[in-house]
Amino acid sequence: MARPVLIAGRIAAENRRARHDYFIVETFEAGVMLVGTEVKSLRAGKANLTESYAGPANGEIFLYNAYIPEYQAKIAFSHETRRPRKLLLHKRETVKILNAIAREGMTLVPLDIHFSERGLAKLSLGLAKGKKLHDKRAAEKERDWQREKSRVLRGRGD
Repeated sequence: MARPVLIAGRIAAENRRARHDYFIVETFEAGVMLVGTEVKSLRAGKANLTESYAGPANGEIFLYNAYIPEYQAKIAFSHETRRPRKLLLHKRETVKILNAIAREGMTLVPLDIHFSERGLAKLSLGLAKGKKLHDKRAAEKERDWQREKSRVLRGRGD
């Protein structure tokens, strides 16, 4: 039987709310320690990152509260849906992130889970600062203006 073709960079789950609630200062790509049924659920595109967050524990970084549902095929050894998952980063990146969280009051926000060219599940993390309400309003106003401007230009171009 032929194996399915993997699409590099295919997003399995995305946290759309993150860019609305935070200023993303820097992004990192981390590997995720998963079990087999979690990978199968991710390939099916069933995961949810909206309430998840990343944080330090014992000098390492973990992904908390990410929802990866149980794999549909009834397997005797299934996984826990919201368990903490260890993130695999280079030591320099880990130290940089831990210092930014401790010293500068930054937050580590999961942006998306995608698959690399080799078919490995990767997590995009954003080192972020929280937006205030007026910042969110300004961003929404700018987005509305860009949308209106493109409508006007499209109308004149025809």
